[in-house]
Amino acid sequence: MILRKLSFLFLSFVYLFTFGSCDSGSEIPEAIPNNVNAHSSDMVIKWLDIQLNMLRIPLAEGTGSQASGRAQAYCGIALYESLVQAMPSHVSMQGQLTDFPTMPKLEPDKIYYWPAVANATLAEMNRKLFSLTSDANKSRIDSLENSMNSIYSQEVDADILERSIGFGKEIALKVYEWAATDGFANTNPPYVPTGEVGTWVSTPPNFPKPANPYASQHRLLTPGVSIGVALDPPSPYSSEPESAFYNMVKEVYDISQVLTPDQKAMALYHRDVPGYPGGGHFIAILSQVLSTANPKLDQAAIAYVKCGITQYDAGEMCFTDKYAYKVVRPITYIRDVMGHTSWNALFNTPGHPEFPAAHAYVSAAFAGALTSVFGDNFQFTLNTYEYLDLPARSYNSFAEMSKEMADSRVFGGIHYQASCDKARIAGNKVAQNILSQINF
Repeated sequence: MILRKLSFLFLSFVYLFTFGSCDSGSEIPEAIPNNVNAHSSDMVIKWLDIQLNMLRIPLAEGTGSQASGRAQAYCGIALYESLVQAMPSHVSMQGQLTDFPTMPKLEPDKIYYWPAVANATLAEMNRKLFSLTSDANKSRIDSLENSMNSIYSQEVDADILERSIGFGKEIALKVYEWAATDGFANTNPPYVPTGEVGTWVSTPPNFPKPANPYASQHRLLTPGVSIGVALDPPSPYSSEPESAFYNMVKEVYDISQVLTPDQKAMALYHRDVPGYPGGGHFIAILSQVLSTANPKLDQAAIAYVKCGITQYDAGEMCFTDKYAYKVVRPITYIRDVMGHTSWNALFNTPGHPEFPAAHAYVSAAFAGALTSVFGDNFQFTLNTYEYLDLPARSYNSFAEMSKEMADSRVFGGIHYQASCDKARIAGNKVAQNILSQINF
């Protein structure tokens, strides 16, 4: 242990000797060893997996299905902010994200241990974002935080560890206070469908409550993210057999009659309920991609923040459009208009309007974020639902994964192909806007 501590302090001395003459205007204090990229991302993966435990359906009472999207966004931002002052060529989200506050600064001439900073940040963010989770999950948060700190205590002196933990918690508090003003705490009356002919109503057999109907009240993270993302509108509603709308729905019905085993497996894998809410699946994807790529801590933080911001903004924009267009779901039209009164989708239809397709929209944005970090031809396998005995799915790129997630909703009988295709175009544009407008 003494040898490890001496080695750490020696490296710090070498850093000070080598870089101590840097311009005093540098964003990284001269006495801070810039070694974020010397550390593993294993701890980040452990925290993602803790989140998956807390998001497994059924959710704790009071924890909405949007909790997963917020968790990935705000935890990613907090992790990134906790490390960015020691990441050359990367800059804070200050002045970039909407209403983002000034972040705490590192103490000059002090040494920080970056894994401990990151661990404290993620522990505190999860503790605050999942305050309604079970006592067992709260114990898991405490246990992981303490076990990592026990390891770190063998690697650095107590004062460095204490300072690092304190800084991580400061960052988490600032980010959480900002997150609390995003509009999710707004009180609204229960949403009631309009009842207009051809518009969305809750669907059989379970008739779920409307999900996220007030997305338009939620603050988007990226200023200007909606520029150029105007959706190509859906076909006008019509019950006439010659109409584009009728034939769009008929395509879903026809596919349902000739599903291949792989199409069925694809649909069941990406249905997400039972399992996790839609955003929870993206947390699982990020965890598994990081496990495959094995990046250092700095690259993991960049992937986390990019994925978090893109899936959050894409999700909120998508749901805002859903309740603006209020497009009827396939099961309603197939039963009531086409006359197949006993027809069912492969699984229960989610409780929100059909257009645009959320899996398609958000997965396209998410794939764009991952591609910007790990490249176009990243091969990986997802085994998110092994615990439900669903076979793993393998991909040659993130775009291929996104296309499958979109198509799976058609095979499941809950979305129209045109809705999925248009949603993917919009999601791609959201990712492009975020990646071009924000300096990470």
